[in-house]
Parts: sequence; C-alpha cells; structure tokens
Amino acid sequence: MQYDPIKRVLGNAFNKTPFLRRVFYNMLDLLLLRAWHVHKELREWAANRRGEEQHILDAGAGFGQYTYYLSGMSSKWNILAVDVKEEQVSDCNRFMRAIGRYNVLFKIADLVKFRQPESYDLILSVDVMEHILEDVEVFQNFHASLRPGGMLLISTPSDQGGSDVHGDDETSFIEEHVRDGYNIKEIEDKLKLAGFSKVQARYSYGKPGQISWRLSMKYPLLMLNASKAFFVLLPFYYLVTFPFSLVLNWRDVNGSHPSGTGLIVKAWK
Repeated sequence: MQYDPIKRVLGNAFNKTPFLRRVFYNMLDLLLLRAWHVHKELREWAANRRGEEQHILDAGAGFGQYTYYLSGMSSKWNILAVDVKEEQVSDCNRFMRAIGRYNVLFKIADLVKFRQPESYDLILSVDVMEHILEDVEVFQNFHASLRPGGMLLISTPSDQGGSDVHGDDETSFIEEHVRDGYNIKEIEDKLKLAGFSKVQARYSYGKPGQISWRLSMKYPLLMLNASKAFFVLLPFYYLVTFPFSLVLNWRDVNGSHPSGTGLIVKAWK
C-alpha cells in the first residue's frame, strides 16, 4: 500500500487553520502507539533539562508532530526539523510561525548528506530509517552531529513482523519502506560501528500494540486506500474502536515485551 498519497490528503485537510492542525497532532498522539512510546522517552530525557538551553534535531520530521510536542516542553530549546518533502517543510514553518513558536525551524535536507558537527544534544528519528537504504551513513552523520554525551532516539519497525511482514513471501504493508525491519543486534552493531559508545534497544508493539495498530491504523488505511469516501465514515469507525485502542496502547507502553513489531533504540555519543 502506498502511504504518501494518504498522508498528502490528510495534510491538506488539516492545514487549513492552526486550530485544525493542533487537532490533527492531538489525534496522531492518541492513535499512534509509536507516539506514546516516543513521548515517554522524551519526557524521561527532558526531566532535568526543561530549564536549560538544548539543541535538538528532528531528523525526518514528517508532519512535524514531534517537533510540535518538543517545542511545547520548553521555550529554551532550539529545534531544527528536517525532511525531504518541500510541501511538509513549508506547511510546518507556516504553522509554527502562526502559533508563535520561534524556537523552531523546518528545513529541506537529505539525511544521507546532512551533517552538522557537534551541534545537538538530542537527535530524534521516528519511523525514518526503514525508508533509507544507506542507514550506516545516516548513523555516522547522527554521531558526528551530536555533542559529547548527546543522545539519539530512534523508533523503527523490527524484524519480528515490522511493516506487517511475517514471512519471506510477504512484502511490506507500506510500499515506501526499503527494509521490513531491524534485528536488535543488527541495529546495535550498526550504531556502534558508526561510533556510538552505548546503545539500548527494546521492543515496542508487543501483543497489545499489534492489536491496537490493526484497529487504529491498518484497517482505516486500507479502507482509505480503497476509497477516499471512507473519510466520511472514519469518525464513526473510531467512535467504536477508539476506547479499545487507548487501553491497548496503555498496556503496550507500560509493559515489557520479549518480542514486538517495533523497536525503540537509544544511543549515546
């Protein structure tokens, strides 16, 4: 399934006013389990840093929801958000200026080439690495761009059914993915090869999360991909499924999983 056309339709629908974009971000935060996991890690990282100046890179910012979340945590943080899609960069800059968040800038950049030596205290990369073939080069750029002691936070599919692939004869649910998912040891080894001194990886999207993902994301996306008319029915679908997804998301974030279709990876310079 091609995800980009659906993302484009969603972006156009919620870009009309800053209020609608805030609503869109709040919806993503509630529905996307990866947002629950990433927010948990960001709150932990931010615990003793809200009053300090920090420099943050959102590497592959997409709709900009994580930059929005971070910029609301402290006005002292300076955030650069980069993406390869010009329309998303332009939309996000207009939105941030409209709501008065001047500590944020969105720019067009290719992560395979983007490197700013010792510039950032935190680099965030959410559901990006599965789209980039030259992952080791990107990890090396991340390492070079971090300040000593800085942290890289990655969310990406695992090889335990990530991208909804469960066998050699299956293809990724999202056509834009260049890999179906990472093995934990593989991504740890690649990050250490890139120069990171310490790496921690854990599974997300355990059994509760996998059910939630199907209810809140997979089935709606399949229906939207079949017909845009499903936008009209979407509120009624979520009225029924949303309470179940919330409970499942909470269980996934607050539990530990021996296996899962997602990975949360932290690496320090």
